[in-house]
Amino acid sequence: MTTRRPPRSAAPAAPDRDAPKGRRAARGAASALKAKPAEAEREDGPQRIAKLLARAGVGSRRDVERMVEEGRIALNGQVIVQPAPLLTSLEGLTVDGNPVAKPVSTRLYRFHKPSGCITAARDPKGRKTIYDLLPKDLPRLMPVGRLDYNTEGLLLLTNDGEFKRQLELPASGVERTYRARAFGDISQEQLEELAMGITIDGVTYGKIDANLERRTGRNQWVEMTLTEGKNREVRKVLEHFGLQVSRLIRTRYGAFQLDGLPLGAVDVVPRDELFKFRRHMG
Repeated sequence: MTTRRPPRSAAPAAPDRDAPKGRRAARGAASALKAKPAEAEREDGPQRIAKLLARAGVGSRRDVERMVEEGRIALNGQVIVQPAPLLTSLEGLTVDGNPVAKPVSTRLYRFHKPSGCITAARDPKGRKTIYDLLPKDLPRLMPVGRLDYNTEGLLLLTNDGEFKRQLELPASGVERTYRARAFGDISQEQLEELAMGITIDGVTYGKIDANLERRTGRNQWVEMTLTEGKNREVRKVLEHFGLQVSRLIRTRYGAFQLDGLPLGAVDVVPRDELFKFRRHMG
């Protein structure tokens, strides 16, 4: 079947003779973050504890806010309560009684997540997590977004909780590209309707650039690029069209691609590439 555009990017590293090659060169998102309220802290002035600790790699803002609620964070020996004060430094801050180390420079890693593991530090059901697979000599890293248990592909990891938040916010406009192998019937015309967004079971999904890559009988590969990344978004949208997804791979997040990274492997993004991407983010 003839598709709209020729392949341009590399295929996922996991071997699959049926998997078509990707079609896009990486492109960074240029959309600026939404303006913050006037009362919000300035970048060069006092900042909220959650933001300071996120930048120090303690966890995401949400993680830090939960720690505050649990009484695990103190300032000069006094447990912090909501609303937390604005601070200019980490001096005197402790988490679980331990002083907070000064933040190190932001680092970003690519990880080729296999299916059969969850994007979490631990699982009450005892399932394998990404941290069971990552090398033990890596610094403390947080995943940028999530990939479902059965979803594979590119997962970004960072030591900077504030950077993680910027990458995840829909307002940042950072694109994610997925490739789905699905069984059923669908046309390119139907997929193009997703450019206007779609509402499924009361949940509205924004613009999705979807293209039919290759078809063999009733099996096809569909490439989808989106910026919101809502829970199970790709699967739910394709299932809405009556397709059964048998494999889902994330091939790109912003300017960073899966390329030839082997399954289960991890590597660090060069500092110049990271700097260039952050500069485009604004």
